[in-house]
Amino acid sequence: MAEPFGLHGKITATTGNGDALADLLMEAAAGLEAFPGCLLYLVSRDPDDADAVWVTEVWTDRSEHAASLQLDSVKAQIARALPIIAGPPEGRELRPVGGKGVAL
Repeated sequence: MAEPFGLHGKITATTGNGDALADLLMEAAAGLEAFPGCLLYLVSRDPDDADAVWVTEVWTDRSEHAASLQLDSVKAQIARALPIIAGPPEGRELRPVGGKGVAL
């Protein structure tokens, strides 16, 4: 059985574009509904940094995540977001072991 794969990272938008970046990431999340390997794609705003957006992802395995990055819709969302991203994301890969999810 494949091991679950997770990511948790901070993406910083260019000054004043935190809301726009969060909106683009939420659009990307909607496209992942058709991707059964995505168990969680959570977009969060940072209360202490108006330009920072945190993304937490949980996938059934690493290959499902990699396959998602090959989707034309995901590539298009990344291309739309790049002009308002201030620099490389900060983050970590994770090995999820369990928990609980909630609908917001």
